[in-house]
Amino acid sequence: MEQISKASLSAPGMQGVSQPVHAVLSPADLPKYIDHTLLKADAKSADIEKLCNEAKQYHFFSVCVNGANVAQCAKLLEGSGVKVCSVVGFPLGAMAAKAKAFETSTAIEDGAREIDMVMNIGAMKSGNLKLVEEDMAAIRKACGSTALLKVIIETCLLTTEEIIKACEIAKNTGLDFVKTSTGFSTAGATPEHVALMRKTVGPVMGVKAAGGVRAFADAINMINSGATRLGTSGGISIIKGQTIKGY
Repeated sequence: MEQISKASLSAPGMQGVSQPVHAVLSPADLPKYIDHTLLKADAKSADIEKLCNEAKQYHFFSVCVNGANVAQCAKLLEGSGVKVCSVVGFPLGAMAAKAKAFETSTAIEDGAREIDMVMNIGAMKSGNLKLVEEDMAAIRKACGSTALLKVIIETCLLTTEEIIKACEIAKNTGLDFVKTSTGFSTAGATPEHVALMRKTVGPVMGVKAAGGVRAFADAINMINSGATRLGTSGGISIIKGQTIKGY
C-alpha cells in the first residue's frame, strides 16, 4: 500500500514528494486530517448522530455539517476534542455578504469552531475583485478569534488565473484556509489545483481538498500536492484503505 513521509505533513507548505522519508504514513494516521462530512439536504437527525459517533470513534479532526445541524453536533461532541465545522453560503456562494456574516455568527453561537464559506463565485467570474474581497472580509470579521475560516473557491468553475487571484485575496484578507470544492458542482478536488493553491498561498495557510477524495490513494495524492486537510464523507473507508463512491 502506498505510503508517504510524515515529515511531509509537518507544515502546510511541505509536499511529500520533495521531503526526506523519516517515517511512513498509513491509513490509520489520516484521521486528524479529515473533516468528516455530511452535507446532504436529506440528512436526518439520526444521520447526524451517526456522523458524530463515528468522528469520536475514529478521532477525526472535525465534522462538517450544514448550519441547522451545528447545535446538535456541538452537544454530541462536547468534550470529545472533535471540532464542529459549519458551511456558510453553501453551496453556491451567491448570497449577500451580510447574510453570510449572519449565518456565520449563528453557527458560532451554536458551537461551530470552523467555518467553510463559499466564495462569491459570480463576482470572481465577473472580475469584481472588490466584492470578492468584501465578501471574505465580512465573514472574517464575523469569525473574529473564535472560529477558523476556510473559503471554498470552487476550482472546477475557475480558470488558473482566477484560482490564483482567489487564493491571493484569501491570503491578503487574513483567512486561514483555501478549499477546493463544495462537492456539489461539476467536479471536485484535483492534485493539480491543490498544488496551484499551495504554491499561491505558500506555507502560511492551510489548503483543504474536498470533493472526490474517496480512497487512501486519493488522500495521499492530495497531501503530496500540498493539502493539509481533507473534506470527505468517506473518511472511514479511507483510513481502512478502501474505496467508496460519493462526496
